[in-house]
Amino acid sequence: MRGTAVDQTSTMPKLEADSSTQRYEEARAAAHRAMTSATVVPDRPEQPTDPDRLSYRGFKFGAAFFGWLIMVSMVVLLSALVAGTVAGTALVMGYTKFDIEQRAGTAAVTAAATVVVVLCLAFYTGGYVAGRLARFDGARQGFGVWMITFLLLVLASSAGAFLNSRYDLTGRVDRPDVAITNDSLLTGGLITAAALLMLPLLATLLGGRTGQRYHDKIDSLLG
Repeated sequence: MRGTAVDQTSTMPKLEADSSTQRYEEARAAAHRAMTSATVVPDRPEQPTDPDRLSYRGFKFGAAFFGWLIMVSMVVLLSALVAGTVAGTALVMGYTKFDIEQRAGTAAVTAAATVVVVLCLAFYTGGYVAGRLARFDGARQGFGVWMITFLLLVLASSAGAFLNSRYDLTGRVDRPDVAITNDSLLTGGLITAAALLMLPLLATLLGGRTGQRYHDKIDSLLG
């Protein structure tokens, strides 16, 4: 009995060692299978920067100028369409000048919203054309369309202020007597001015970026 107990005690470390060896071999085999089945993706070499390619980037005045011309053309076209639609609607519905003066607030809001929409569409189209012409940096070309318009408006406003100080042009304007208070006119004017300043800017940036996408798709296919 004592010899049997001694034999069992001596074989237990051996069994534990064999079990540890087996687990080690199984883990090693699993790691080997994982390494052999893994797909190694080589690092793509960095494309060298082409100085000629960089020279085409940045703001291009020519693209922005022709985009501005398209924007002005779109303003004229859309304004003519809106004017024709309004005239036709007034003729069909039988609206008169007296009816418009009685609903001066509604007419003012509608006119302001229409002007904002027309300008946003026109600036988007101008920015799109500028982005397509320049190929790179479409948002900058769209901003150039807006900046050209802004500078021309500043020059026109300065010239108008100078002429008004000399000839009192605003004093000759016969403003219609509508049922709108001065506070409402001031508030509506400020809101409209802010919308006319910011929304066309966003529209022309979006248009320029959209115009650039055409060239980005071609570059992705060729690259």
